[in-house]
Amino acid sequence: MSVCFKVSWDHVYNSVKHAVSWGLSHRDLDKIESIGVDEVQWHRGHKYQTLVYQIDEGCKRLLWIGPDRTAKTLLRFFRFLGKERNAKLQFVCSDMWQAYLKVIAKKVPQAIHILDRFHVMQKMGKAIDKVRAAEVKQLKADGYEAILTGCRWLLLKRPENLSEKQAVKLKDLLQYNLKSVRSLLMKEDFQRFWSYTYPACAGKFLDAWCTRAMRSKIEPMKKMAKTLRSKRELLLNWFRADGALSSGVVEGFNNKLKLITRKSYGFRTQKAYETALYHNLGHLPEPDFVHR
Repeated sequence: MSVCFKVSWDHVYNSVKHAVSWGLSHRDLDKIESIGVDEVQWHRGHKYQTLVYQIDEGCKRLLWIGPDRTAKTLLRFFRFLGKERNAKLQFVCSDMWQAYLKVIAKKVPQAIHILDRFHVMQKMGKAIDKVRAAEVKQLKADGYEAILTGCRWLLLKRPENLSEKQAVKLKDLLQYNLKSVRSLLMKEDFQRFWSYTYPACAGKFLDAWCTRAMRSKIEPMKKMAKTLRSKRELLLNWFRADGALSSGVVEGFNNKLKLITRKSYGFRTQKAYETALYHNLGHLPEPDFVHR
């Protein structure tokens, strides 16, 4: 019985593999105007995959997968897409990974390159977590009450996502003049940046926020301010795009990807990984012989 079961699953996998192969060779790639680039961790030990999605209003799908997250990896995607299609790209959304930034600037200079809001705020959250971790150690060394112990998610969550118990604890925490608290208030203040309409106004706010962060004497927040200053023009592209691009689409796809991986208990080979993701996220055309 176990042999029959194995043969049955082999048959299913081969059918899906053939369907995906047919779909990839017959899909239309000529009307792509907006793409999102991101990386996801595939295996432990900092093993990553680069993923490129089409995120146009009328068509959202996985376009391409490549192992690793280097400049060479993303260059392979643009070679795959071709010069004519690259020239038609109007918007590109990515995180602040330097390898991606250099390749995008080189290969599609005509496109408006937008930094993903989710990743910008995620990076700021990591800065706050560094402040908290260092302050926990300092308070312990100085013999003070461990008021920051167990407060990690209080500082990383958005206020509207806190439970009632967490909200009460955060209210008590805000009474203390701690670097962690000041960093949290700076992060919440920065959220106003995304509410602006015009690049010039947003730019003035960004410059003022970075100045305050540099004067805070909180090293992780100063480092964040330096990063934002160096990416100023890319950040302002969020407003130049005038809401034509939703970067949240990329994160939505990544959440589906993680669910697929979890349901499959991981993938041992690159080919199996690509087949599963293209099958579920690629919106591929199907041959007539595929059993539905």
